[in-house]
Amino acid sequence: MTVTLEKDRLSDVAGAHMSGDGVWDERQLMTFPGFPRLQTNQQSASNNTRDEEFVDIARTMLPIEFQGREVKLEAHAFEDDTVSFQAMAVVHRAEGVSAAAVSDIVPLVRVHSGCVTGDIFHSLRCDCYAQLQLSLEKIVSSDLGIIIYLPHHEGRGIGLVNKIKAYAEQDRGLDTVDANVSIGAPIDARDYALPAKILKHLGHDSIRLLSNNPAKVQALSRHGIRIVQQVETKTAPSEHNARYLSTKRDRMDHLL
Repeated sequence: MTVTLEKDRLSDVAGAHMSGDGVWDERQLMTFPGFPRLQTNQQSASNNTRDEEFVDIARTMLPIEFQGREVKLEAHAFEDDTVSFQAMAVVHRAEGVSAAAVSDIVPLVRVHSGCVTGDIFHSLRCDCYAQLQLSLEKIVSSDLGIIIYLPHHEGRGIGLVNKIKAYAEQDRGLDTVDANVSIGAPIDARDYALPAKILKHLGHDSIRLLSNNPAKVQALSRHGIRIVQQVETKTAPSEHNARYLSTKRDRMDHLL
């Protein structure tokens, strides 16, 4: 069965982004202590377009290899009607947990931002791969676990190319926050309307969330998801990502 999900055009957390002609356009962007919301001179053209729709377009069983064993996941693929935004949700249900019992279980959920450099190439500049592996470990050990994977959240929503540009600014000595600002990008452009809709579509409006990020908790809550528990996903720092993690802690209030 195909299910249509309306997409919110704007989230409750918003900010701004510099366009190519030097004009600040409104964008969805997290705000943090010490970073006031910038005033906009014009609305983004995208705000004037019609609302897109998100569709649970396909589902299948996805067997994966994890820590030397086979794990079976149920995969759902979502996209909007322009195919501009795509997402995947994978669901793990422990053996012995019936379909009827699922509605009574508060699932353990990871809402994961896609990271080509980390998730695929295992970059040491971030903790994305380590967090994904830790989340997988916890989810496949739980009665009911879900990972929502959001490729369009790459680089906290600024995209792969801008992320690499920001990395180059970090090479000059800037932290991750100032590096984004230096290239005219938002500090965090991620929107959580879609993962909230996916969770509701899967039948869950109360979850235990695997995240260190309080802004993610707040954003999902504003979209009607009740966070019963915030489960930390701390990973060991390395010489390559120590400043990245300390910036998350000191400037973005992550629980690290």
